[in-house]
Amino acid sequence: MLEPTNQTTCPDGALLMRELSHRINNEFTSAISVISLTAARSGSSEVKAALSYVSDRLHRYADVHRTLQMPEYHTCVNAALYLQQLCLSISRSRLEPNNIELILAVSPLSIPSNRCWRLGMIVYELITNSARHAFQGSEGKISVELHSAGNFVECRVSDNGRSPPQIQRGRGLAIIHELAEHLDGRLEQSFGIEGSSSLLIFPS
Repeated sequence: MLEPTNQTTCPDGALLMRELSHRINNEFTSAISVISLTAARSGSSEVKAALSYVSDRLHRYADVHRTLQMPEYHTCVNAALYLQQLCLSISRSRLEPNNIELILAVSPLSIPSNRCWRLGMIVYELITNSARHAFQGSEGKISVELHSAGNFVECRVSDNGRSPPQIQRGRGLAIIHELAEHLDGRLEQSFGIEGSSSLLIFPS
């Protein structure tokens, strides 16, 4: 989650999303509690092990959700540290179980929290898309790079999977492009049998 350094309140329009995030957090907590209680009552070691695995996965999904929550305050944050935390959560919840390695190369960069949050949402969607479409059960690598280029920020998410040359634009990609527009930026993508690359460029 983005941590504020200066407590300047965000616009009231974020109230609904905060309420939704609060409810999702509560649902995660309730589900984990039910699973843990069921495991404790079971006399089967196999059931206990299976439920423990499910509980651990839910914990990791909850960590991703908390990291992606909308910031409560307008402030400047270190985007590199934020992406490190986010990518660690994504790797534990989605990539490690599928033998996909996540490589992070980010430079310290201070940007407003609301823009950093949108950047995180885009990175999350791009990593998830790569994990879902590029490897199809095989091992692989996903790289995330972040650096400043003059008055712009460049963030690249790439993989060494085998994506088809033409990708049908679904809901995930539509969300990514909408978020990029909110950053006054653009997204350049290429797909091929030797991997895919998505480059986000937006004003710093």
